[in-house]
Amino acid sequence: MEKVLSDLWQTRTDSPFPGLTTHAFLWTGRNALFYSTATDADFSGLEDLGGISDQYLSHRDEAGPMLTKIAGHFDSTLHAPAAELLEIGQHAHVDVPLGSRHVDINGVEIIPTPGHSPGSTCYLVNGAEGAYLFTGDTLVYGDAGNWWAGYIPGIADADALADSLRLLRTLRPDVVISSAFQGDSAVHRIQPGRWTDHIDEALKGLSTSSPGYA
Repeated sequence: MEKVLSDLWQTRTDSPFPGLTTHAFLWTGRNALFYSTATDADFSGLEDLGGISDQYLSHRDEAGPMLTKIAGHFDSTLHAPAAELLEIGQHAHVDVPLGSRHVDINGVEIIPTPGHSPGSTCYLVNGAEGAYLFTGDTLVYGDAGNWWAGYIPGIADADALADSLRLLRTLRPDVVISSAFQGDSAVHRIQPGRWTDHIDEALKGLSTSSPGYA
């Protein structure tokens, strides 16, 4: 486990596809794990940090056999998008289906952001170093130093994704943490006044990759 903020730790790097890397992140403010791991290699490290009380998936691509292992080992509660219960449920029981924007009992704000996938969901928490926004694959910082939307032609919904980005534009995160990422890190501090510029950059890129979006 690697400490990336005073109350946020990341698991070791997984590489589901060439050129693409992922981490799961443990927020020790509530011992909540965001996203998921590909192996159980970090279980002992997670135990040393107090274990996992709740796991939050941003979308179906994070689902896999480890969900059941995590729930069984840590007796944790799985939160996941209701719109993707069929896909995620093939791997584990979803204890808390998520379908509307609200702040839950753990102080996690649930923000549905469909587009990358039908159930894509972002999470906002008040961390020790400001507001942490977990964007899944909805918004990613690329290795070219640019922000881009998680649009996959033929799979993603460009109109829905654009609307979701506009919703994220209304937030004021201090740190943004994506699931998949390129470059050195998935954790990025947002400079004051720059957040809307980053969203506008992603929207512009989306218009280029999907000219027909509204």
